[in-house]
Amino acid sequence: MSHTGGAYITTAFLENTLYMIKRGVELGGLPVEFYEALSKPKRILIVNIPVKMDNGKIQYFEGYRVQHCDVLGPFKGGVRFHPEVTLADDVALAVLMTLKNSLAGLPYGGAKGAVRVDPKKLSQRELEELSRGYARAIAPLIGDVVDIPAPDVGTNAQIMAWMVDEYSKLKGYNVPGVFTSKPPELWGNPVREYATGFGVAVVTREMAKKQWGQLEGKMVAIQGLGNVGRWTAYWVAKLGAKVVAVSDINGVAYKKDGLNTDIIAENRGLSGPSLLETFVAKDGAEHIRNPDAIFSLEVDVLIPAAIENVIRGDNVGGVRARVVVEGANGPTTPEAERVLYQRGVLVVPDILANAGGVVMSYLEWVENLQWYIWDEEETRRRLESIMTTNFNRVYQRWEREKQWTMRDAAIVTALERIYKTMKTRGWI
Repeated sequence: MSHTGGAYITTAFLENTLYMIKRGVELGGLPVEFYEALSKPKRILIVNIPVKMDNGKIQYFEGYRVQHCDVLGPFKGGVRFHPEVTLADDVALAVLMTLKNSLAGLPYGGAKGAVRVDPKKLSQRELEELSRGYARAIAPLIGDVVDIPAPDVGTNAQIMAWMVDEYSKLKGYNVPGVFTSKPPELWGNPVREYATGFGVAVVTREMAKKQWGQLEGKMVAIQGLGNVGRWTAYWVAKLGAKVVAVSDINGVAYKKDGLNTDIIAENRGLSGPSLLETFVAKDGAEHIRNPDAIFSLEVDVLIPAAIENVIRGDNVGGVRARVVVEGANGPTTPEAERVLYQRGVLVVPDILANAGGVVMSYLEWVENLQWYIWDEEETRRRLESIMTTNFNRVYQRWEREKQWTMRDAAIVTALERIYKTMKTRGWI
């Protein structure tokens, strides 16, 4: 990826995202200029962050903050630390955040941030210096009523703690609401750790009710053992499903009678590979060495919960699940989704299924602005209620428009709210 003068080379992920927007605009009967308004972000910041490495040398890391659209409220979106991140993909993720926030009924626009780095190769001190450097670099463009970042792939609550501390030092006073998904000791809420996975599990339950009358006993396979995947596995099992397989880059842990997902809560500090090994060693799971085997297992529900574009034209033929619930952002390509629908496989889209994280970030933000804390049970009830309401709204829209996919119903619903707000403001 390269960029010149603010331009960026497109990627398949961005092209797929813009295709979905264009299709949604056409299906919703919205004007062409509305698509033009959403096809490019409002603002892109490219930063160069110096970090003094443990060997004494200075290394520079390229980072971004993409602010897509703020018609509904302050920008909101995560920060990704990943060695293969591109600016174009960051734009795509910011667009999806605009849609996700609109669909969830939140008072937020969409944004996304990233640093091109492999955080696993940094020491704790180097990681802290990079995190604080990124917060300083984007500080002029963020704020608790302007742009509120949160974690994404490769970042976590500790990194948010360093960032909010650095921003607060710049301001000279505590600003808890400028970053969300912080540790509970630093104005965070304990639900945020598992909020996205919990939300995916709730949406899976609601979809199972529509398809089969209940989730209890249905077999589920989950691709990805990062924060989203592991907590999806934990909560979908608590809600009654039988989680028969989980996977990461090192393979699949498979157990026909169902994995003991309590292992997840008991081993919170383990990485994905270590957690996979624990299922094999302590739960008697079979270790399938090919990680892609997760897609072709005979299950009721497949939940891709890692990265984008994992269900594609070249592997979609092997998918045997009857329902796909997208825990990751953009895991199914448009080509693959068409094939799935032709075969009667329903896809619950990412902007609906994985919105639990940003919904919880909203709840934490409201707490921070008021300096008020809800307890864990009350917070989880609020999160579950919002996710259930959002699912039913989209499902009912999809039922009325049977020629649409569920993604179409979600995107058109999200776009209509954005369009009405733009029109009311006089932007279009």
